[in-house]
Amino acid sequence: MNTILHPNPASARRPNLPALTGLRALLALGILFFHFTPPHMQLLDPVIGSAYTFVGFFFLLSGYVLAYNYAGRSTPLIKRVFWRARFARLYPVFLLSLVISVTMLQAEWHARSLHDFFTGLLLTPLLLQGWSPVLATFWNTVAWALSAEALLYAAFPWLIRLQWPKSPARLIVLLLLIWALGLVPHSLYILLNPDHLTAPANRYSSGYWIRALKYTPMVYATTFLIGIALGRLQTYLSLSTLQRTLIAAASLVALTAFYATAISRAPFILMHGGLLMPLFAALMIGLSGPNPIARIFSWRPLVLLGEASYCLYLLHFNFINLLRTYHVTDRLHLAAFDPWITYAATILLAIAALYLVEVPARNVILRRRTPRSA
Repeated sequence: MNTILHPNPASARRPNLPALTGLRALLALGILFFHFTPPHMQLLDPVIGSAYTFVGFFFLLSGYVLAYNYAGRSTPLIKRVFWRARFARLYPVFLLSLVISVTMLQAEWHARSLHDFFTGLLLTPLLLQGWSPVLATFWNTVAWALSAEALLYAAFPWLIRLQWPKSPARLIVLLLLIWALGLVPHSLYILLNPDHLTAPANRYSSGYWIRALKYTPMVYATTFLIGIALGRLQTYLSLSTLQRTLIAAASLVALTAFYATAISRAPFILMHGGLLMPLFAALMIGLSGPNPIARIFSWRPLVLLGEASYCLYLLHFNFINLLRTYHVTDRLHLAAFDPWITYAATILLAIAALYLVEVPARNVILRRRTPRSA
């Protein structure tokens, strides 16, 4: 691959990456299908059954997009402005997810001890529930990821100012070293089996330490760092359309081959630890410039759903459970169209939340004028 350094002036506005937004839509749909598997999709079972890995992919994307946008700026990143922007992006929809699923607290009340219930009630609105393996899924099962996002966003202003390598080759080596380091705790879990599992771990396995590996924010620090290294790599790469096409195609072929032949033998713990991150990273580089494959991922309906992917991720689990708990499709005489009618309603809710909650709330929070350089 012919790579050269190019100046990429800090004052120039970085091009948008719509293909990555379309990719986010597919990731969010994969997580939805992982939790509520659709019928008659046996061909996609290997992907859907391991879509829990897509949450890590989101952390990789977060680090990548932030580094892509902020690396090399001539003016320093203003921490309070950055944090306010992240808060405006994350918290309003998170608060909406808690409000619409407040009835879930009844189930939590019956399932938890008194101490755990009130601790979860305190930690969850503060985005701290992920630090407790026991309470990570309190109230909104999937919202544990926001504890990790909050930590990583808090650290980003310092991480982006580290002395990162400026050579593409060294960045790639660093990326691979961070990836290998991130797999160490998961490899140790397999060797030591601290939860004393009697069978190989799977999505239904439970125990304090396996929950710590699945939900604790620090576990995802290496994935976020890989994303930052990848974002900085993108700023130093000059790839032709053909090169990006080949990279995207090769990564898609490799991912397809893995899911078709090796997924059943891959340890669940290592998959959760980011075993596929190098292939995901290659795909992101391939989609980060104009080429035929990127145009497919940039299909406008897919990009629209990608813009609402955060809402879809955060709202889908409790919303669908509420629909099922109260037998909404039965009462509306739409059960014959389920689960597809439920999926459609969830997607519409996510898009509505984007335009009626996320965007307006963000505008209100950011209404105070900030320095143009911010």
